Amino acid sequence: MKTFQVIAIIALLLFSSILMQAQNGQTQSKQIVIGTKDIIHSKILNEQREIWVYVPSSASDTTFSKQRYPVVYLLDGDDHFSSVVGMIQQLSSAYVCPEMIVVGIPNTYRTRDLTPTHMNSWQFLNFVADSDFCKTSGGGEKFISFIEKELMPHIDSLYPTAPYRMFIGHSFGGLTIINALVHHTALFNAYVAIDPAMSWDNQKLLKESKKALANNDYSGVSLFLGIANTMPVGMDTIKVKKDTNKSTEHIRSIFELRNYLSSNKQNQLKYAWKYYNNDEHNSVPLNAEYDALRFIFNYYHVSQFYNDYKNIEHLFENVTKQFGYKVKPPEGLVNSLAYFQLIFKRFEDALYLFKLNISNYPDSWNAYDSLGDYYDATGDKANAIDNYKKALSIKEAPDTRKKLEKLQGK
Repeated sequence: MKTFQVIAIIALLLFSSILMQAQNGQTQSKQIVIGTKDIIHSKILNEQREIWVYVPSSASDTTFSKQRYPVVYLLDGDDHFSSVVGMIQQLSSAYVCPEMIVVGIPNTYRTRDLTPTHMNSWQFLNFVADSDFCKTSGGGEKFISFIEKELMPHIDSLYPTAPYRMFIGHSFGGLTIINALVHHTALFNAYVAIDPAMSWDNQKLLKESKKALANNDYSGVSLFLGIANTMPVGMDTIKVKKDTNKSTEHIRSIFELRNYLSSNKQNQLKYAWKYYNNDEHNSVPLNAEYDALRFIFNYYHVSQFYNDYKNIEHLFENVTKQFGYKVKPPEGLVNSLAYFQLIFKRFEDALYLFKLNISNYPDSWNAYDSLGDYYDATGDKANAIDNYKKALSIKEAPDTRKKLEKLQGK
């Protein structure tokens, strides 16, 4: 890797490593780029769709073994892309959620794509949607088909994706999330519905949800439901249950969905909800998205191995169970933890972690280079030379070559 002294500094700055990488990138460019725009032609929707894609910076890091990442599919991508990407960058840098690819789906015809059935008119809070607003409604199933049959294969073909998917939506987008949960359950592993428009079409999807939640098996599926305070002044969560005014139908419908979710624990759905008393319909997404990430990945937290670094294997055994596919402890994380142990002369823990990377990433030049640093630091010249040679047999790295030649007296 680098010299031992430099790596020691990096290890001490473990939890700011991603920020450091971003800063290093900025020295080469005056632009701060968080994603790219992609175009996909949809035969199902008969149109060109613009897609915004964020890929973690570690995907382009040549030091460590290549990773594959869970994918977040984000509705109203033009509104929420920056905030969701920022949260995932921050939380993953603290290892309280995994690094993830984010696919933002900007809108073309929002009412068409995000409503499951057609209506001629509809009232949302105090806003009455007329026939012009509703005339294209009811294309939700086509839109989900586009995501499943065109968008997902497109993303999987171009980016280093893993088979774990999250679906996030707000308002009409939240309605789409519940539609997918009820009628396309296996399409995603985790669902985040934020203030969903469950009153749409005389609560048709709400009624379908009641039946599905009572009868379906949701093992391995997670849902977070965020509820905004859309009640009139003077109303509270007790009074609103008895209200019959059309302006409160939105929040009453969501509370009814919450009741269905809470009363059907037999379906094995991993579920949580939160009411945001201080947030209105349009301000609630940011807080709800953060809380959703913390809830869904409540098993993914670095604090579980603060005092016992061997616990990292057990942590990722649980991550593997939750994700449904093999997830190894990230090479970069283990590498940094190992050097941290070495700095403080906790040699047994350091050796365990360096060897763990060798076991998990046997084709990584860095894993052998780092183990060579361990043996060099502990005075085992023969093993240091052996591991530097193994590293160089995989990749010619100038720094490794210098360390080897120094030990060989050249």
